[in-house]
Amino acid sequence: MLDTNPAPTLTLSDACIVTPRGIVEGALRIEDGVIAGIGSVREGTSLGGAFLIPGIVDLHTDHVERHTHPRIGVIWPLLAALMAHDAVVISGGTTTVFDSLSVGASMKRPERREILEPLVAALSEGQTAGVLRADHLLHLRCEISDPETMALLDATIAHPLTRLVSVMDHTPGDRQSPDVAKWFDHMIHEMEVDASTGQLMMDDLLDRSRNMGETVRAHVVAKSRAASLPLMSHDDRSTDHADQAAADGMAISEFPTTLAAAQRAREKGMSIVMGAPNYLRGGSQSGNIAVAELLAHGLVDALASDYVPRSLLDAAFRLAADPATPHDLPAAIALVSDAPARMTGLGDRGRIAQGLRADLVAVRVIAGQPVVQAVWRQGKQVF
Repeated sequence: MLDTNPAPTLTLSDACIVTPRGIVEGALRIEDGVIAGIGSVREGTSLGGAFLIPGIVDLHTDHVERHTHPRIGVIWPLLAALMAHDAVVISGGTTTVFDSLSVGASMKRPERREILEPLVAALSEGQTAGVLRADHLLHLRCEISDPETMALLDATIAHPLTRLVSVMDHTPGDRQSPDVAKWFDHMIHEMEVDASTGQLMMDDLLDRSRNMGETVRAHVVAKSRAASLPLMSHDDRSTDHADQAAADGMAISEFPTTLAAAQRAREKGMSIVMGAPNYLRGGSQSGNIAVAELLAHGLVDALASDYVPRSLLDAAFRLAADPATPHDLPAAIALVSDAPARMTGLGDRGRIAQGLRADLVAVRVIAGQPVVQAVWRQGKQVF
């Protein structure tokens, strides 16, 4: 159980402290859970020359489903699943995670509809009980091809943990999956159905999207704006998609799939979030634009873990070590901490500066691999 006692006064010394202005060799003092200052004292807890970075802020991880749905047809006890997910998150240096829960479903895992509200309740229970070590917030991923999305959103948007909403359309033939045949083959394999059953399922999805998609989208946008929540578009492929997102008041373009869509999003003043696994793998598993290409055009403002929680830590350190990019370590770390915190209004964290939350990660690089040595959340060691 997470310690609920007041955070101790603590000095972390002999550290390479990664600040927005550069790397400072010295010590960091923590008082009452916040950063009190940086100095040169030698007493305190020695980090032995390790890097000290701000806690990572992850805007999008659907990794929680690996634990809630470990096999097709299996739903694991929800609080236990969340604790397992939390352990993976914190071990990768993420101290604030936006758990990206599906609101509605296209076809994959239709049980998402039934599990959403119990999962939100379990997450709230875990936070209250102090059994989760990271700070868990909600990112509601709203599937506009599903008419049930509207009622599900209405039931969860006012929850105090809800901080971010994205508008998603996983209908094949556009956005993430322009190749319908490829999408169909993948779908029937994942759903474990034969081709004739899969055809009926796909026809139903296309019909729902055609008849209800715009209505559901308008509902999601209106509810999110009324709640003053940040809105993200998702998988924009064309300039028309980016224009529509901007017209709907979306401030963030998440995972644009083409250079043209990313460029138009930037022209419209939108921030751009891309997936760290794409960068680490050298490209998109779906054949969409590579993060490295968008980085070369200066079109990435933040990274999200998508489906591998520790990918943010690995991507930041690899990016800083890559001579082909202009990102030094402070700039690379900002992509996974300061930038996502600012995008979502979390001004109390995301960088090492006096007065901010002492969400911190000690990291050593061993054989080229960043290794988390310790994690503090609001001044308390949680890993």
